[in-house]
Amino acid sequence: MTLNLVLSEDQEMLRDAARNFCQKHTPIKQLRQLRDSRDATGFDRESWRQMVELGWTGMAIPEAYGGYEFGYGGLGVVLQETGRTLTCSPLIASVLLAATAINKMGNESQKAELLPKLVSGELLATLALDETPFHRPTQIATTAVLDNGRYRLNGHKTFVLDAHVADLLIVIARTSGNDIETPGVSAFLVDANTKGVTITRTSMVDSRNCGNVQLDNVVLSADSVLGEPGQAFPLLDQVLDIGRIGLAAEMLGSIEEAFKHTVEYLNQRQQFGVLIGSFQGLQHRAAVMYSEIELCKSAVVAALAALDDPKQTATQIAMLASLAKAKLSDVFFLVSNEAIQMHGGIGMTDEFDIGFFIKRARVAQQMLGDATFHRDRFATLQGF
Repeated sequence: MTLNLVLSEDQEMLRDAARNFCQKHTPIKQLRQLRDSRDATGFDRESWRQMVELGWTGMAIPEAYGGYEFGYGGLGVVLQETGRTLTCSPLIASVLLAATAINKMGNESQKAELLPKLVSGELLATLALDETPFHRPTQIATTAVLDNGRYRLNGHKTFVLDAHVADLLIVIARTSGNDIETPGVSAFLVDANTKGVTITRTSMVDSRNCGNVQLDNVVLSADSVLGEPGQAFPLLDQVLDIGRIGLAAEMLGSIEEAFKHTVEYLNQRQQFGVLIGSFQGLQHRAAVMYSEIELCKSAVVAALAALDDPKQTATQIAMLASLAKAKLSDVFFLVSNEAIQMHGGIGMTDEFDIGFFIKRARVAQQMLGDATFHRDRFATLQGF
């Protein structure tokens, strides 16, 4: 499996433009303001409008549906830069996950109706999948029963990204089988305002926006099914792998920025009359982090490149997705911990930005599967 691990000239230009935008319009200062004001939306609407105008929402969407077909490599470059400033936006929920799900699983009519609205920012959507505190995509107890040509949904979903602002929910429910079988899993398009849908916003430690969704006798028409009834899981698994790779790209940006803050502090803080960056013990620990980050870069670029390579099979992409997510989860844990340690006690005070990174690390590590989940999955894909 040969993949290009170097950014193209267009991707480099996109990276520079995205970095400039995030530093200017969505710095960590904005995250502080949203958190302190307990903003009802959880992200800045004007910044989101500008992201839409920049074309970020249509990066990986076909031109036929209003997108730009720049590929997931382009979207990954953008997500890496948003990760540097911990940008709050619906990019992951509405674009990376929901738009991908509709593009991968929907019929022509559904794609033609919904994708242009997602690209234009007219519509916000999210994927409602997990039902426990842990990522278990095959563990679906939410039911969808067909009754006189209409489906009746009952169940609940936890930690649904941007649920409180979503216009549309893509709800994963079971139309047959037991709670852990993959056959019988279906996807449904659910208007957030449908009777029986209750969304409760949850306060996340990293200030990322999530919500719990309760479904009580939610009645849907037969054409609300996304794809074939009972056959959603294989395509859902591909959607989740794309989400995992995109999330890993965002994590990489956060890791690089946390490391940058740490090195800067080592070169400023003095102890016993000398810079602490001159201490050999701290230099060794910084060298370990640097080496691990370089491995992360290769894992993310390879995974993003695979998504845009038609020669790559779903299994190959799945292995790269689990490899990237497991590695980035481990290294984000390491780098965020070391950043706090090297800053000393003041690292956890709200005065310093570095505390925001350890909080984001803990949430990102669990989202779409932690390192343990993906090591086990990688081993299973390899036949162990």
